[in-house]
Amino acid sequence: MSAPTVLVTGAAGGLGRAFALGFAGLGHRVAVADLDAEGAAETARLSEEAGAPATWSGRVDVTSATDTARAAEAAADLGEGRIDVVVNNAAVYATLNRSPLEDIDPDEFDLVMRVNVKGPWLVVRAASPYLGAGSSVVNVASATVLSGSEQWLHYVASKGAVVAMTRTMAKELGRREIRVNTLAPGFVLTEASYGQMGEDAATYGVDRGALRRSCDPADVVGACLFLAGEGAGFVTGQTLVVDGGRQFL
Repeated sequence: MSAPTVLVTGAAGGLGRAFALGFAGLGHRVAVADLDAEGAAETARLSEEAGAPATWSGRVDVTSATDTARAAEAAADLGEGRIDVVVNNAAVYATLNRSPLEDIDPDEFDLVMRVNVKGPWLVVRAASPYLGAGSSVVNVASATVLSGSEQWLHYVASKGAVVAMTRTMAKELGRREIRVNTLAPGFVLTEASYGQMGEDAATYGVDRGALRRSCDPADVVGACLFLAGEGAGFVTGQTLVVDGGRQFL
């Protein structure tokens, strides 16, 4: 049997790159997509260095039906006509302004919804013809949906929509034996997080978690691999929170 093929969006860096390299380490074929084409190409190169066949499809805007179709086709070509795993990681985060709800720019609100909500739908829509029984979709949301976050309404709302969308996708695609789950990380130390918080990112929220330490991308990768893999073969429509015990379901 040939190696499984995974399509990872938002893979130019941060969690997306960590996810791609995690799958590469398992021997998956890795197709990466990102608005940052240069970063995506570097992730593909690193995946190949890890021993995994990899591809990237140029600049991919997940709000574009044309771009997402091209990314899905490239992944399917790599997988000999099949996509086994989709990881919807692309999102607007680092560039957002924290603002009271009265002050959020309507254009920024619309951008968040286009990328963080419409984007995952378009990616799954494009990948659907190539998904078969046993395939898996992991939609990346955020643990903030459990408690809310002040001055962050548009971002939290978008990630809440991802959770809701996942449940409907799970019901629709479950008829084809395709699983769909949500991965909800807490605050992860990535380039984007440092861009938001500066040096305070290293200690942000540490005192509120049961584990009392910061979260690195590697802490989240294992959960993603689990949801995508055979070990979670009867898990669908669920939300897996990875936040070091800041919140409990």
